[in-house]
Amino acid sequence: MAESKTVLVTGGTGRLGRALVPRLLDAGHQVRVLTRKTRAPAAQEWMVGDLRTPGGPAAAVAGVDTIVHLATTNGQGDVAATGNLIEAARAAGVPHLVYVSIVGIERVEFGYYRAKLACEHLVEESGLPWTILRTTQFHDLVTAICDAQRVSPVTIVPAGMRVQPIDVTEVADRLVTIVAGPAAHRIPDLGGPQVRDLAELARTYHRMKGRRRLVWPVRLPGKMFRDYRAGNHLTPDRAVGRITFDEFLGGPEAGR
Repeated sequence: MAESKTVLVTGGTGRLGRALVPRLLDAGHQVRVLTRKTRAPAAQEWMVGDLRTPGGPAAAVAGVDTIVHLATTNGQGDVAATGNLIEAARAAGVPHLVYVSIVGIERVEFGYYRAKLACEHLVEESGLPWTILRTTQFHDLVTAICDAQRVSPVTIVPAGMRVQPIDVTEVADRLVTIVAGPAAHRIPDLGGPQVRDLAELARTYHRMKGRRRLVWPVRLPGKMFRDYRAGNHLTPDRAVGRITFDEFLGGPEAGR
């Protein structure tokens, strides 16, 4: 049986965190979730603290073996928050710091990616044992783009953009394996099983939801969209995911 560890998860109430926390508990770990407000008792331990404040996560990191850092504000304040977490972790000991990042962030001119890359550098230079896992976008990204425009008869997507979505549960499963092992630094990327056109996926989603929508690919200007059209965010050689987008839509959460 694998060694039980005390694991702190930041961003534990987010999409990936909600999939990860129960898996860590099932694996026998003691799990803490950092939260900014008091919550009702649960199987995991809630630790009140704020990554935005120096010293804010100090109580949460005390005595932990591993930190899985998932929390993000889409780039706004991520670098400072990661720095505060690292400072608290160093003061508490030498926990294994696991950071989840995004494939291709050095090859796409996008402010959020610049912040993620800066956070990676902080982790690498932290002096802590560390592991960085990069993944492609989750299946939910496609559904979110469509749902944001659900009241419109037309869904606009960037023309020429391919995506390689992965199921969030597969990323969570990989993180459980990482937590069980030693720090491994930058590990191989985790990519979804298929590279597909975003417009095609949007049409598939609307069809499976029973919506009649026109999907209109629009060629958008700027270096960021040129980078996306070039496929700089893809990792076809690491298409190790198994759950396809169609299978995701046909699962128990397809109607949410």
